[in-house]
Amino acid sequence: MSIIEAAHLHKSFGALEVLKGVSLQVEPAEIVAVTGASGAGKTTLLEILGTLSTPDAGTLRIGGKEVLKLSEKEKAAFRCRRIGFVFQAHHLLPEFTAEENIMIPALIAGESTPKARARARELLATVGLEARGAHKPAELSGGESQRVAIARAIVNRPEVVFADEPTGNLDSVTKEEIHRLFFDLRERTGQTFVIITHDPALAARCDRSITLVDGTIYSAEAAAAMFAAVKP
Repeated sequence: MSIIEAAHLHKSFGALEVLKGVSLQVEPAEIVAVTGASGAGKTTLLEILGTLSTPDAGTLRIGGKEVLKLSEKEKAAFRCRRIGFVFQAHHLLPEFTAEENIMIPALIAGESTPKARARARELLATVGLEARGAHKPAELSGGESQRVAIARAIVNRPEVVFADEPTGNLDSVTKEEIHRLFFDLRERTGQTFVIITHDPALAARCDRSITLVDGTIYSAEAAAAMFAAVKP
């Protein structure tokens, strides 16, 4: 069974139709890149897939659950336990240490403090920051902060992690380190990632790349067929 099954998603903001019937499936442990020009609908699609926004029409199942039928309270609980998010800005809470930032989603999900702390320390080691757990965000580099954000995203062992330009603010060396981390996590944990990116190198490394063009999924095969149909 696919982790994500989305069909005929439509979304408009006023007179502007942003998504025009997008359908896609993502398989377990797959790393999928979503590419496209600014304004193509990438972030809107991610917000809908992550249950942060509701489409005007269409269906969405995550892990077999029809999430669009959930109440807002139920969606929040579903996100907490079964979805992780990584954004371009790491959004770490400045008053808490790296370890405490990672613990927060686990505590919200009802985990005990000792178990949440043990899980956070396990993940700090996984992302190569076991010596930095007591440091606050201001004491971490950009790459270290993003590693903490990734650890935080997977602390509750979600079925899928959505990442929106996760290396957009990083230098080329640090970008490569974060890219490798995604694939290392997939190998270690079987984690599924859907990553919005403008980085062609990252998109090329993913198992599959989906390109949005004007609110629809661009298919090279469909484009070739259209060209052949109009070719004299």
